[in-house]
Amino acid sequence: MALLNMTEKGNEIRRRLPRLVMNLIMVVIIWLMSVFIPPTLDSVIIPGLEIQASFLVWILMIILMSIFLIRVLSDALILGDIFTDAFVRKMGIKEGRTPKRAAREVVYIIIIVLVITAINPLLSRIENYGLYLAAIATYIGLGLVIVFIYDIGRILYTLIENKADSIAEQMTKKSRKNEKEG
Repeated sequence: MALLNMTEKGNEIRRRLPRLVMNLIMVVIIWLMSVFIPPTLDSVIIPGLEIQASFLVWILMIILMSIFLIRVLSDALILGDIFTDAFVRKMGIKEGRTPKRAAREVVYIIIIVLVITAINPLLSRIENYGLYLAAIATYIGLGLVIVFIYDIGRILYTLIENKADSIAEQMTKKSRKNEKEG
């Protein structure tokens, strides 16, 4: 059963890793296009909408890039779960669920920080409300990070408490054994 599980994980890695790399390459290509193409369209105004074509192209590029980033994140989270399982097993930690969840939440914190850092400049460019939207996004991200840090703290506290109880129980057993012998 464990061998089958390892085979399934290997197949999952072989399936998702190339897809993750290709999606990352697409994000970089679209980002480069969003840097170089919109400035060439600054003088073009779209009739009826009365907005610059460069802004519309830039928004479309951001939407496309977001789609590929979401695909990258979904693959990265699944690969992260697989690698977290392997890491936890290598460390010799027996309780599989709680350390895995704590490690996953560290990854979520990193993703939140990266996403908020990437989104804030985009939000701040929106006229009239951009600074407010950027501040709201920052506070939402901060709130999520605080919740994840609190949960990680609870998980670590529970693990340490369980280990301390186990050590105390072993010491009590040894003490009782020594009292019976002596």
